[in-house]
Amino acid sequence: MDRRLSLLEDLVKSLSSRDPVHGWEHIERVRRLCRYIASRYGGDVDLEILDLAALLHDVGRFVGDGGHHSELSAEFAEKILRILGYGEDKISRVVSAITSHSYSYGREPETIEGKILSDADKIDAMGAVGVARTFMLGGLWGRGIDETLKHFEEKLLKLYGRLYLEVSREIARDRFEFLEKFYKQIRGELGVEV
Repeated sequence: MDRRLSLLEDLVKSLSSRDPVHGWEHIERVRRLCRYIASRYGGDVDLEILDLAALLHDVGRFVGDGGHHSELSAEFAEKILRILGYGEDKISRVVSAITSHSYSYGREPETIEGKILSDADKIDAMGAVGVARTFMLGGLWGRGIDETLKHFEEKLLKLYGRLYLEVSREIARDRFEFLEKFYKQIRGELGVEV
């Protein structure tokens, strides 16, 4: 393994250790999803850029204060990659993918690596893992079930329609169907018709 990548992994593990929702486990799942989507995509994908972007995509949640995590993550990535001696073109492409990975930030990905990263991050918010993460976040924020379910309505149930690649939709289909089924089931149990 590249020494620089090993150093980055150790740094991100350390920074993300106190965030059970967006921390190291999430980052590793997103990295695996990125590799899987890229392998099924069939086109030209720079795997090093994709992996660096996936590794650093949420680091702004741990180092930044004030501002959107995509922008904070991109700023951190630019600085640390430059310190580690990555080339300016590579840094620029990693920063572009990170900045555009979150649809809530409102910037569309311009590269295939950005689209794959965005899709992988969305897919990790679906399925059983997505449900678990959502309720973990609700608990951390002191939210009850009803308030936590608003996150499903405002974000999670819209994610599938915002995936960029057909291969991502194929990968996410079962997860999204589970998400919809879970939402209907819990709403029914709470006495709310859906």
